[in-house]
Amino acid sequence: MRFVWAVAAFVLAALMIGAGIAQRTVFQGPDTETAAVTVEEDTPYVLVEGDVLNSRPGAQTLRAQSEGTIFAAYGRTADLEAWLSDTAYTRVTVGEEGALEAEQITPSLAVSEEPGEGSTPAPEESATAEGNEAETPAAAAATGDEAGADDVRSPVGSDLWLDEFQQEDVLIAPLQLPEDMSVLVAADGVEPAPADITVSWPIANATPWAGPLIVAGGLMMAVGVFLYILAIRHLRRSRGPRRKGLPVPVTEPIDLAVEGKRKGVISATGRRALTGGRRRLIVVPAVAVSALLFAGCSSEAWPQFAPSPTPSPSASVIVPEGQQAPAVTEAQADRIWTRVAETVAAADEAADEALAATRLDGAVLAARSTNYALRAAISDYPAPAALPAEPLTLVLPQAYDEWPRSIVGVVDDADSNTSSIMMLTQQDQWSPYRLTYLASLEAATELPVVAPAYIGAIQPAPDSPFLLLPPAQLAEAYADILNSGEESEYFDLFDVASDQFRVSVAGDRQKRLDEFNQTGASTGELTFQAAPGAYEPLALATLESGAIVAVNIDEIDTVKPTNPDAVIKLENNPTVRTLSGAEQSSTGFTTTYTDQLFFYVPGQGSTEKIRLLGYASDILNAKVIP
Repeated sequence: MRFVWAVAAFVLAALMIGAGIAQRTVFQGPDTETAAVTVEEDTPYVLVEGDVLNSRPGAQTLRAQSEGTIFAAYGRTADLEAWLSDTAYTRVTVGEEGALEAEQITPSLAVSEEPGEGSTPAPEESATAEGNEAETPAAAAATGDEAGADDVRSPVGSDLWLDEFQQEDVLIAPLQLPEDMSVLVAADGVEPAPADITVSWPIANATPWAGPLIVAGGLMMAVGVFLYILAIRHLRRSRGPRRKGLPVPVTEPIDLAVEGKRKGVISATGRRALTGGRRRLIVVPAVAVSALLFAGCSSEAWPQFAPSPTPSPSASVIVPEGQQAPAVTEAQADRIWTRVAETVAAADEAADEALAATRLDGAVLAARSTNYALRAAISDYPAPAALPAEPLTLVLPQAYDEWPRSIVGVVDDADSNTSSIMMLTQQDQWSPYRLTYLASLEAATELPVVAPAYIGAIQPAPDSPFLLLPPAQLAEAYADILNSGEESEYFDLFDVASDQFRVSVAGDRQKRLDEFNQTGASTGELTFQAAPGAYEPLALATLESGAIVAVNIDEIDTVKPTNPDAVIKLENNPTVRTLSGAEQSSTGFTTTYTDQLFFYVPGQGSTEKIRLLGYASDILNAKVIP
């Protein structure tokens, strides 16, 4: 009976192990589901929309195959459609019955209409003639496709993409996108896009009982081995004691010359029987161990009893009703800033204004252009400070679906132990983000509380009545404080106690005036005047109903003779001499410095005052007074 139980245990173990192995092999279905995209028309772009990617649950894997380089990028569907608005493309969607449908889309934006509706003139259009002369050719060279005349616009490197991929012949991109994001597939923007495109999703085919069955089968086999050993032992004991042979007579000597053949047979038979039994006992558990090893350590072969993770409480920010999506993500902003820093570094090294214009705009580009001109004429003139190519420590994107769009960012420079605040702007969907304002944060600056990057901020109107001072009036008000000091009508609106820039401007003016009066007080005069600059202010709201506002102010120094026989000479001023193109003048000179200033403007009803956050000052131009 013990043998019966042992055999039954072996049979049950074999069934359990076999069932577990079968679940992981012959009974296990496919682990992915694939849908093919059929593209019949040759178009340079294929847009796979978010409803296609989310037609099945789980992460997506995009596969495109074609000869040559294959490009793919993903981003917000609205952004991709805006980027494709002036070109033909194939849109892939989910049909009524769940099948994928491809539809060719014709351009919705005519070439002649691009500069008009839907685009906003750049702030620098109101700049001085000198600034426009410098910026217009560079901007045209940098964005030749922005006017819609260039049909070979490349999709590579657009700031609209959240991420992009490029591979040869076969492109495989793992994705996990929500429904409001889509994927753009292309070759180079000219050749037809790949027609062999598939999207795959993982299928949940876990076998949680495979592991337990195999392990239980192994244990049952061990039980069978134990029962088998007991049965063998019982069988041997049930035979009873064996009879002993007759004793050898005492007088009969033991024959030591026993035949070797007979002796060997007896001993060998006993050893073979014992060894054979041990081998049979060892084979059985070896099978169980092999089965256990075959089960592996895959988590899909075991039940999951871990509790669902509980989110920890954290401060939440409620998105205002009707607010649009943020222009960029944090990772996207970091990538944009890295591109800006690398491009500007190359432009600074070569003093290439056209290259700088691809990533700079407004007051930043105007100051860089002046620096390049001075370095070309003055050998020892210093280059501008390099932009730190470090990750942004603060990202506040504008929550806006149209254009222009802006981003406020803060970056730390580990080498100089300083921080900079910036404003980046994208004029339209085909333009790159350009650095329009840049300033150094004061050492004790406390930034206002802003919304997370995934929420973004709205842009207050230039004449917003909800701020302590509208953004359009901020530059004029601060310029009046620089000119009039405590006598300014705006003096009490600003936190002047923490404003180191105002103190440094006043000190620098007094120092230069004292130096001028030592030699020229009797024949000339030096005056200072601050006025709003040529570039429009940019603002983004904070969480406390205030706003971060960037403005441009020009400081104009005027030196002219008071004696009709006197002339102003520039013997010791190569900078003004280079910019003005004159060595002396009987009418005098004006030198303009451009200031980039960032303020925190609280909302109406707040007890706070307007605080200066950061500033930068550079020479802009010098002219002979007509």
